[in-house]
Amino acid sequence: MTGTVDESALIAALRTGDDAVFAQLVDQYSPSMLRIARGYVKSHESAEDVVQDVWIGVVKGIAKFEGRSTIRTWLFAVLVKIAKARAIRERRDAEHAVAVFTGRTVDPARFRPAGDQLPGHWKEPPAPFPQTPEGSMLDKELIAIAEREIQRLPEIQRIVVSLRDMLGFDSNEVCELLSISKANQRVLLHRGRAAVRQELEDYLGDR
Repeated sequence: MTGTVDESALIAALRTGDDAVFAQLVDQYSPSMLRIARGYVKSHESAEDVVQDVWIGVVKGIAKFEGRSTIRTWLFAVLVKIAKARAIRERRDAEHAVAVFTGRTVDPARFRPAGDQLPGHWKEPPAPFPQTPEGSMLDKELIAIAEREIQRLPEIQRIVVSLRDMLGFDSNEVCELLSISKANQRVLLHRGRAAVRQELEDYLGDR
């Protein structure tokens, strides 16, 4: 479902109530939408409710969709809006304050200072992760650790890293979806990636 022709046909099918096309769209995007929604709300069940609300919104709102963005971008924009609103309600209704986890980060000394020609870049690029006899088993371990660390990131970092590195959104799409500047997106992505990499480095060092 790429390209202007396919997008136009998809939108037309949705507007005429084509159940097969709608079901295909649900199957294609629901897993990714659930992952992003989970970054905003407290539980998997709550994230499922958010995704369900998005699809209800698609059914009700497709007639007003103007096609100024792709279907995918529109879906995730609706998702973020609904997830944010639900997260605010959850915080308001909570009986106790939610402590914000600041997360670990990389030693600032490893990066170039503000006055440098490349401020914020690595002084020395991190060493590549070693190839070991464990092969795919170690790869699975590292993936599990990375996913766990992503879930521990502060909310906005977690969303940015998930959109960029797990779902393949580009920086412009992320900025549009989250209503943040390009500079802010770069900082959030860098800090999130750095925290995840540090956890992986520590794990490999312990081994």
